[in-house]
Amino acid sequence: MSERHLVILNPAAGRWAAGRRAAEIERLLAAHGIRYELVRTERPLHAVELAAAVEGYDVVVAAGGDGTGNEVLNGLLAAGERGRRVPALGLLCVGRGNDFAFGAGVPASLEEGCAVLARGRRRPMDVGRVTGPQLPGGRYFGNGIGVGFDTIVTLEAGKMKWVHGFLGYVAGALKTMFLYYRAPLVSITWGGNRVEQKSLQISAMNGTRMGGTFFMTPESRNDDGELDLCIAGEPRRLAMLGIILRYMRGTQAASRHITMGRAPRVEIRALDGELAVHADGEVLGTSLSELSVECLPHRIQVVTRVPA
Repeated sequence: MSERHLVILNPAAGRWAAGRRAAEIERLLAAHGIRYELVRTERPLHAVELAAAVEGYDVVVAAGGDGTGNEVLNGLLAAGERGRRVPALGLLCVGRGNDFAFGAGVPASLEEGCAVLARGRRRPMDVGRVTGPQLPGGRYFGNGIGVGFDTIVTLEAGKMKWVHGFLGYVAGALKTMFLYYRAPLVSITWGGNRVEQKSLQISAMNGTRMGGTFFMTPESRNDDGELDLCIAGEPRRLAMLGIILRYMRGTQAASRHITMGRAPRVEIRALDGELAVHADGEVLGTSLSELSVECLPHRIQVVTRVPA
């Protein structure tokens, strides 16, 4: 293989499990004949810096979880904003959450992920971007943003020491339901629609899944130029527990508490209360007031098992 790959490994991903798999990653890359260099991140947002400074590589590979993929994506697109050539994005799943990779058509198995890189198939993928008064530089995302409930769940799941992965998100959701169950009054505008309501949770998705098993927008496509929305009102706790179970099956559209939508752009404003926001599982803030979320069609090439 003549293409050059830069592998950006976040050793802290998966509660430091990714760092322990470095030798396995290198062995598999070599076994597939992939030309590569591997660098390790040393601090939060280091992957953004590394990806933004890339020169001479055909593919930049994020080896970690959703947060690592998000950082590499932001670095690559920041380089593109400065007029530099943007390499293709590759993903290797060695972190806790791999929803970004799932939506991009990258298998969870490390061995299969390396095989996908070796085959080198690419397709264009949409990218989302969220901006606002408290996010002047904005943030790109590959999978989706969450406002409200799931952001607090992400924070609580990250605190769990005794349980990881899917069970960590479930435990975080249960804790959030009983301790932080507050819905701000919001205005949401998309595709000619506008609602004002108390909303416990809003997801604007490029992919389909969050938290490893919650299919927030099961019919979403990340190459159609639009974001898919899942908006929860203010259900009681018991009803919300039922909605969470629906998320796991992707059947929440049948709930009277849920509104689904699709549009290239979404505006969200807090009329009373504050917005807690994450992008690809990376918390951007817990007291934001206003967000603009847009879909940028076919903004990046992703290496995938899905044919172009």
